[in-house]
Amino acid sequence: MRTALFLLSGLLLMAAFLILGKLFSPQFPESSRVATFSFVAIWFAVAVLNMWLGVARAGYSVADELPILLLIFAAPAALAWFIKWQFL
Repeated sequence: MRTALFLLSGLLLMAAFLILGKLFSPQFPESSRVATFSFVAIWFAVAVLNMWLGVARAGYSVADELPILLLIFAAPAALAWFIKWQFL
């Protein structure tokens, strides 16, 4: 359930960043690219923090948490790059 909540929050955060990038594009043409890069960087930090908490607090091993890190990070990041590439 926690993984699903992280994926949902990643998608919502991605939507917010891309909407802001689109809103600022008339004044700053590179805003969509900056918004996508910013989202990916911030989302990577959130995913790594989640992994660290799983290892340090919940007692999981790094091998157990690594696939979850990849899923939590890669799905929203790949979708953000795809949306940026196709639509923005």
